[in-house]
Amino acid sequence: MGTQASPENYTPPKANRKGENSQDERTAREKAIDDWLPITSSRKAKWWYSAFHNVTAMVGAGVLSLPYAMSELGWGPGIAVMTLSWIITVYTLWQMVEMHEIVPGKRFDRYHELGQHAFGDKLGLWIVVPQQLVVEVSLNIVYMVTGGNSLKKFHDVICDGNCKDIKLTYFIMIFASVHFVLSQLPNFNSISGISLAAAVMSLSYSTIAWGASLDKGKVANVDYSLRASTTAGQVFGFLGGLGDVAFSYSGHNVVLEIQATIPSTPDKPSKKPMWKGVVVAYIIIAACYFPVAMIGYWTFGNSVDDNILITLNRPKWLIAMANMMVVVHLIGSYQIYAMPVFDMMETVLVKKMNFPPGMMLRLITRTVYVAFTMFVGITFPFFGGLIGFFGGLAFAPTTYFLPCIMWLIICKPKRFSLSWFTNWICIVLGVILMIVAPIGGLRQIIISAKTYKFYS
Repeated sequence: MGTQASPENYTPPKANRKGENSQDERTAREKAIDDWLPITSSRKAKWWYSAFHNVTAMVGAGVLSLPYAMSELGWGPGIAVMTLSWIITVYTLWQMVEMHEIVPGKRFDRYHELGQHAFGDKLGLWIVVPQQLVVEVSLNIVYMVTGGNSLKKFHDVICDGNCKDIKLTYFIMIFASVHFVLSQLPNFNSISGISLAAAVMSLSYSTIAWGASLDKGKVANVDYSLRASTTAGQVFGFLGGLGDVAFSYSGHNVVLEIQATIPSTPDKPSKKPMWKGVVVAYIIIAACYFPVAMIGYWTFGNSVDDNILITLNRPKWLIAMANMMVVVHLIGSYQIYAMPVFDMMETVLVKKMNFPPGMMLRLITRTVYVAFTMFVGITFPFFGGLIGFFGGLAFAPTTYFLPCIMWLIICKPKRFSLSWFTNWICIVLGVILMIVAPIGGLRQIIISAKTYKFYS
């Protein structure tokens, strides 16, 4: 297995070996900490772990908003943006899998470690960590909102108007209560069962979403023109739609952390089983995304809600079951994205602030984090706007073009070669997406905020 040393303790093969004993002591201490931290404490994953972890990470709340994104983009641009995003993100994810062990005898177990290798220790941290944290924390907040919404929808469908109306706030709190318990699971491999169930649920509720839409057929007077009636609204809506699509391809933020759980030797590097799992995952992702987006939009046109399951009301038992499947899936997705955040917090507390690793540290830090995401989700449940805003602001860099920049720096492809051109095209498209997509999402948040009452 490759060494588990972090970048600051990596010694190049030709370095001066003077002071070897002190280096060994530091490596031993580092290994003891790594054996406790959630990302590196277990390296026993199989290739199919990679498959369902990636499906769970990727197919989240975003798939339910894709028909809405199509209504903002229109048929032609919508299909083009979704297809191009699928191709680009497959390519950039492959790059990250390849770069995991680009240095012989070393593994970049975390996104920021690869960033430090590419940009330098300090600059790499400042470039990668803030963006990765924005992605992971914002996803956990949005999943709190979506989980609460899905629970409320389940309740409302089952009751059929015969029950007392319950505030969304309480449903978000119910969803969060599960995570106060599950967040204490130590590492990625310990949540593999939850992740598998979540991956199965994602495929199931996606199938229900497009299947129920297909069964319903086109609604009367369906309209495929852009949602907004004004030019300004159409422009901002188009930008927001780009953010929605970017949001739905966000698994890159945890891909190195997932690969870190797979064993690796010089003869059998981790990239082979990891890539095998990624290919399976992306086939499943395509089977979820494209039917939901196209059939949902075909059925409802520009009258579709930002969550397709809210628009669908019949048959009631099937929609209720789909919403509960969403809840189960979001439980797994939340844990997948929370684990790297737990790892960052615990790394800082143990390595930098010298707190002793143990159950008490884990209990306090993880409970505080879950409570924070719950509080923010209760306070700002603007689901559609949140997706568009965060989709462009942070998801575009970490997914669409940051891997390409690191590839150019580390692998140094020949100028004007196919690899060089491909990476620069991805960088240009990703930067454009990062700039324009948050504008539409921010406008949607402002519009929603005008009529919103806090803690409703």
